[in-house]
Amino acid sequence: MIGDPKFIPHPVEIMGCLIKFLREKVESSVHKGRLFFRFGGTLITFSVISLSALCGWIIEQLLFTSFFPIPQALSYLIVIFALASSLAAKSLKRSVLEIINSLNNDLFKDNLELAQEKLSHIVGRDVDKLDRNEILRATAESASENAVDGIFAPLFWMLIGIISWNISTTFPGPLAFAWFFKATSTIDSMLGYKVGNLRWIGESGARLDDILTFLPCRLVLISLPLISNNWMKLFYIIRKAWSEGSKDISPNSGISEAIFAHCAQVQMGGINTYNKHSIEKPILAKNAPIANIQNIKKILNLSLRLEILWIIILISLHLLLS
Repeated sequence: MIGDPKFIPHPVEIMGCLIKFLREKVESSVHKGRLFFRFGGTLITFSVISLSALCGWIIEQLLFTSFFPIPQALSYLIVIFALASSLAAKSLKRSVLEIINSLNNDLFKDNLELAQEKLSHIVGRDVDKLDRNEILRATAESASENAVDGIFAPLFWMLIGIISWNISTTFPGPLAFAWFFKATSTIDSMLGYKVGNLRWIGESGARLDDILTFLPCRLVLISLPLISNNWMKLFYIIRKAWSEGSKDISPNSGISEAIFAHCAQVQMGGINTYNKHSIEKPILAKNAPIANIQNIKKILNLSLRLEILWIIILISLHLLLS
């Protein structure tokens, strides 16, 4: 709710600097070739996620063991603050609203160009030739996909950390698991492109991200209709979203977008261009209205309501396990 304070270095920024440094080392090596780059990418993935998880675990152990006499309330506050750094709800909402606000009046070319520039911060597709409708579609799709990657997948791994903690307090807890996932997600967003050397360097990170997002994505598929006022059509919506989303080449993004498309009633899918290469994505919720400002705001509202539900469930499970 508060967002990320600008005066404190964000953990993702630190992860990003490490990933960039290691990538430069791999690409500048005298050894070249597919096998070497794959090995280097695997080494980057292992190093970054291990260090991230280790840092989270060390913080947990320092705060919740007898090494330092820190008041319990302060310990919880520090951990909650650190956990919040893994959730992108505020930044995602801010980014989406900036794009929408740029399109409140598209009579002037500068507004369209500003929207394209803002959109480029949250999507990987080419944006320079997108018109108003395509910008709105890209915004709706990114808001849906990034809700899973940036909010619900981290919450899921926090839950796994809580379960781990309740087995033994010496095990990695919610912060260690949250930063473990966030490191994987950051590697995928920085290296997971099928261009140049990245098609091999980013392969291991992209596959691990797909694996770690697999279950959270399907839990969103099941739980989102519960808070979208479509209880009478619950099973129909889940079945329809699964059928349409499964046609996407990504094992997770298609389903993420499909369930938001049906729950928010916004049509998604079509031709996307990445590095001047066009890919035809399956049409989702084809009978729904095309993306507009109102149904994009509904996506943001649904994300917030589902996040609250997940947090209530997470806290309830923690209390039950305790």
